[in-house]
Amino acid sequence: MSLDFPLDRTAAPVPGAERRAILADPGFGRWFTDHMAVAAWDAEHGWHDGGVRPLAPFTLHPGAAVFHYGQEIFEGLKAYRHADGGVWLFRPGDNARRFARSARRLALPELPEAAFVRAVEELVRADAAWVPEPDGGAGGGAATPGPDPSASGPSVSDPSAPDSSASGSGEQSLYLRPFLIATESFLGVRPSAEALFRVIASPAGPYFPSGVTGVTLWVTETYSRAAIGGTGAAKCGGNYAGSLAAQTEARENGCEQVLYLDSAGRGTIEESGTMNLCLVTRDGELLTPALGTILEGVTRDTVLALAPELGLRPVERTISLAELRAGAEDGTVTEVFAAGTAAVLTPVTGFKGAGHAFTVGDGTPGPTTLALRRTVLDLQYGRTEDRHGWLHRVL
Repeated sequence: MSLDFPLDRTAAPVPGAERRAILADPGFGRWFTDHMAVAAWDAEHGWHDGGVRPLAPFTLHPGAAVFHYGQEIFEGLKAYRHADGGVWLFRPGDNARRFARSARRLALPELPEAAFVRAVEELVRADAAWVPEPDGGAGGGAATPGPDPSASGPSVSDPSAPDSSASGSGEQSLYLRPFLIATESFLGVRPSAEALFRVIASPAGPYFPSGVTGVTLWVTETYSRAAIGGTGAAKCGGNYAGSLAAQTEARENGCEQVLYLDSAGRGTIEESGTMNLCLVTRDGELLTPALGTILEGVTRDTVLALAPELGLRPVERTISLAELRAGAEDGTVTEVFAAGTAAVLTPVTGFKGAGHAFTVGDGTPGPTTLALRRTVLDLQYGRTEDRHGWLHRVL
């Protein structure tokens, strides 16, 4: 049965002048658009009651399963306004498939891929005025016919194209947060027979408004992110709640974020906070930890696919902290970066841990990292050819 998302437009949208002021400096996750996509599920009727409705709080029974057992999942993706005024998503089908995998792991109902993408599309259409201009303008322009990014734009190696990757400019977008929560009111430990799906949206400015300068990671020996057979490969709130203490530990030690090692004590690296970690080597490899206990990031997969275009060989395998440290010290590892939806690519310029510290390269963001970052952004904003069919037009 097809799940549709008809629009019930709000009678009280944020006034245009106020919206434009927000879009001039949105930050990240501070403001929300006028509508949300909704759907419900229960064991008797399956998926139903889909729509795009005014953004509003909703009421749950205090006994709802999500409050007591953390049965919930979420996703994160963005809508991008291109130079022709059109609005595009980037690889939404991959987010839809990961959403379904997370649902299976958390014993939640699986939303069909087509319904996930449709919900996101319809919310973006309803709140198109909230999609910022890529240069930081107020957005809201009508989509006008223009060249398809899959057939135009400078190549990734075009030296004349402007480089916004280091300055942090040109990265405004509409961040989309689909989520699914268990809502049946009961206090027994079993999968909920009821669930609610929502998609909300928040305009986002550049993650690094003052420029991409690089971060230092704290190698925690106190906390681990996931274990074999656990929920590390699922995008669920419990993984992120469990990361907060580790982030605090990192900041207390003068670092911006944390690096997790495997929970079995083998000393292998896993993730950097909420992002996937990648290493660039002197002999042209792009190394990243293999999947299993880490999240299968869409940006991670994008970077691995693009690596050959920049002369890199993508390799997914186990990487030990000892190998990383030795490589950084002898120059075998020339650059390190973290990859994720919010920041795209974050250069990692150093590591600290109990009794040790080391720098990557000369302690500044490396050229390969910045080139990869620029390549991803140019694809997302339609400034270069989409050879992979990743762009998905909404307007």
